[in-house]
Amino acid sequence: MNPKISIAGRPIGPDYAPYIIAELSANHNGKLETALRIIEEAKKAGADAVKLQTYTADTITLDSDTEEFQIHGGLWDGKNLYQLYKEAQMPWEWHATLFEHARKLGITIFSSPFDNSAVDLLESLNAPAYKIASFEAVDLPLIKYVASTGKPMIISTGMADAEEIQEAIDAAREGGCKELTILHCVSGYPAPAEDYNLRTIPDMMNRFGLVTGLSDHTLDNTTAIASVVMGASVIEKHFTLDRSGGGPDDSFSLEPTELAALCRDSKTAWASLGKVDYGRKSSEQGNVKFRRSLYFVKNLKAGDVITRDAVRSVRPGFGLPPKYLHKILGQRVNQDVSANTATSLDFLSI
Repeated sequence: MNPKISIAGRPIGPDYAPYIIAELSANHNGKLETALRIIEEAKKAGADAVKLQTYTADTITLDSDTEEFQIHGGLWDGKNLYQLYKEAQMPWEWHATLFEHARKLGITIFSSPFDNSAVDLLESLNAPAYKIASFEAVDLPLIKYVASTGKPMIISTGMADAEEIQEAIDAAREGGCKELTILHCVSGYPAPAEDYNLRTIPDMMNRFGLVTGLSDHTLDNTTAIASVVMGASVIEKHFTLDRSGGGPDDSFSLEPTELAALCRDSKTAWASLGKVDYGRKSSEQGNVKFRRSLYFVKNLKAGDVITRDAVRSVRPGFGLPPKYLHKILGQRVNQDVSANTATSLDFLSI
């Protein structure tokens, strides 16, 4: 039996269309109005949920200029961690407004907490689920604290090896989590498609026995849609109004038309998987008549022997299947037959 969980009444698992999460992350770029619009556009695009990140610079790092806290290379080159998170943080005073707005629109909203105080804030807003970010997958005390809420949990596994993934799962179970999902992830921003090794997804499903999905940091939808074929039940993508907006995460995020395409195409990919079925499909029924079959191509008199030049395999399919050719050759017809007539056992003297 396939595993499943449920978030806000929406079942999630291999037997259901992929659950699409639009990651708002830092793409608000310091404006509440932008964050509200991102939620609206996620709803229009067809996403199942929008996800926030709940931290402050002080809850996630230290205000230090020492070398260990410097960022070298990549999108955030030249900043220290405190500067990055100060710019990227979602103001906590916005959370209630964002949760209320999403609920009015009818789209699920939840968040990734980065410390216990963030969990407490989200609990006060009755968050329906929690996401553990890849970088926090090794923070087992945080995982246990989140699990103690009893809410469904999603753990992203970027950079974690199999042993660390199992430790995170065990911590969630020990904390009281009953509904758990893990996401295959590559913590590169952006990440090249060839790093994703999507064949890992079915292995994760078999190894850990959990609903499994994908947190995708590639620049288009190809990897995410391909993941559905490999068994992904959840797809998370960063989402922005404008990829050139200049925010910390804008450059590797989907824009509204792209998110809409992901929602549509991932569901089409899932629907195409169906089940093992060798039977004739509904869309094929009217085309059976166009298959090949055996037709008489010469006029024959009653008693004539059917020779090889008297019969051909052609379309349409109203005659005997071509596999009967060797059975009818050498037989005598029991009545006159005109050329271009479909073969039938009724014409044979057997």
